[in-house]
Amino acid sequence: MRRFAAAVALCVRAAPGVFVAHTVLALVTSTTPVASAWLMKLIIDHLVHRGAPGTLLALTGGLGTVGLVSAMLPQLLQYLRGELDREVGLRTQERLFTATGRQVGLGRFEDPHFLDRLRLAQPTAGMNPNDVVAGVLNVVRAALTMGGFVGSLFLLGPVMAGLLLLSGVPMFVGEIHLSRRRARMVWEIGPVERREFFYNDLLSNVQAAKEIRLFGTGGFLRGRMLAERRTANAAKRTMDRRDVAVQTGLAALAAAVSGTGLVWAGMAAQRGVLSIGDVTIFIAAIAGMQGALATVAGEIARSHQALELFGHYLAVTTAEPDLPVAPAPLPVAALRDGITLRDVWFRYSPQHPWVLRGVTLHIPRGRTLALVGLNGAGKSTLVKLLCRFYDPTKGTILWDGVDIREVDPAQLRRRIGAVFQDFMHYDMTATENIALGDLDALDDAPRLRSAARRAGVHDTLAALPQGYETLLSRTFFMTSDSEHGPLDGVALSGGQRQRLALARAFLRDRCDLMILDEPSAGLDAAAEHEVHSSLREHRRGRTSLLISHRLGTLRDADAIAVLDDGELVELGDHATLLDAAGRYAQLFALQASGYRDDGAGEPAGSAALTARERCS
Repeated sequence: MRRFAAAVALCVRAAPGVFVAHTVLALVTSTTPVASAWLMKLIIDHLVHRGAPGTLLALTGGLGTVGLVSAMLPQLLQYLRGELDREVGLRTQERLFTATGRQVGLGRFEDPHFLDRLRLAQPTAGMNPNDVVAGVLNVVRAALTMGGFVGSLFLLGPVMAGLLLLSGVPMFVGEIHLSRRRARMVWEIGPVERREFFYNDLLSNVQAAKEIRLFGTGGFLRGRMLAERRTANAAKRTMDRRDVAVQTGLAALAAAVSGTGLVWAGMAAQRGVLSIGDVTIFIAAIAGMQGALATVAGEIARSHQALELFGHYLAVTTAEPDLPVAPAPLPVAALRDGITLRDVWFRYSPQHPWVLRGVTLHIPRGRTLALVGLNGAGKSTLVKLLCRFYDPTKGTILWDGVDIREVDPAQLRRRIGAVFQDFMHYDMTATENIALGDLDALDDAPRLRSAARRAGVHDTLAALPQGYETLLSRTFFMTSDSEHGPLDGVALSGGQRQRLALARAFLRDRCDLMILDEPSAGLDAAAEHEVHSSLREHRRGRTSLLISHRLGTLRDADAIAVLDDGELVELGDHATLLDAAGRYAQLFALQASGYRDDGAGEPAGSAALTARERCS
């Protein structure tokens, strides 16, 4: 009932006028079968007894009117249902993705159960709150029709009326059983179908197409996709077979009851107990009763299944944020002192290993801190914690002495700019790709172009067919008034896309903290030098966190923190760490040896003095 009430409320808010009109007309249609049957009985009896022509004319006119209404109402109902589906679908999608946007961090989007619910909760997966309301409304319509025929049958034969009603009990039980099994099956095959969609996306995705074709993995991935489809099909086939068995039994029961009723009516007519008109309405009532019973049972089953799907929708839209939000969040002021990590430990769940182990670190305002470490050392996880995509398992992160869990996450993130290692590229125009860094600049062309110049991508964008308004994708067409029709978009190279991501970060030049996670990983040597020169200028006087595996780009950082297996093992500037002859000196020497003609085979653990002599 709670789900049904929520579904009704959603439909009423989405399109109140259409909802009321649809409901009223749907209830009106429930009376037309009974009215038609009684008018037919009266006409037949009138003809048999040779009644007055005027009365016959009125009865036939009434039957014609009912027939006309019966023919028109379904078309109007179909239109209103379509309009209601469109409005409810729009509101449903808006609420669903507003709810996902309320999730503070990333935890929900790495939870398979939540992702399964999210898929089943989307209109594209068949979830429609209007199905719940329409199903219940159809039950009411069928019940009203059935009530009219039951009253008619009780007037003619109470025993047969009772027998027909009793025959509906197994029908209800069978349909509810099937609906529950089907709803359970939909949930159980959810992960299977999601994996199928994953392989489907890989096989139709331009990003994956290069490797798939080069490595010849298309057949393997196609086999995986089809295997998932076969698994889902097997579950559906088993459900359909059970459905056929139950429905066949119910149909046989209905046929037996109908046959018994017809035999009784024929014998009663022979004895003179029933008139020809009575037999006519009796036959119509039996057919109408069984049709109404089947409708009620079927709609209850469909409504039950729709309610199950709607339950996933409610679970997503009412889910608590994955991270707690302070009831009275403190304001996030401009950074004055710095950001402090105090004994920070983190792991993604109790079943996972520790990613960070007791990290204590301070990033002073206006200074640049570089993070160094092997893959998996915890660098990117530390970035996620700073952005509050996760909370530390133990320890605290302070913004000018205030725990970031006590501030509004949205306000905190407005003070942070970032280029992530797995940066995004959007199938949108160049203007939009940059402006997504700060939507206040969407119509501010000078700011956008300034950010693009600092990222070294302005000349590339300006030379595109439509300049900054060129669509940076070949997935869609550009809208155009050209007589040749829509234009193709343009696909940028990987390095150009990375510069575009840098431009997004540069657009957030009013932020207090700039995070640069491998900002030049996809660039050639000349572009890397140009970008880091621009970044060096941009970082001057700003608070920055810089991550790069190319240690030469970190030499000018004010401090370098070395992470090893989640622990902070070294902290100091470039010269100090080389003199320490520790982990940083080993990594720097190893990387530097790749640029020398001699000493290529020298071990990574060479003395710090040697490392400094050849690298400084």
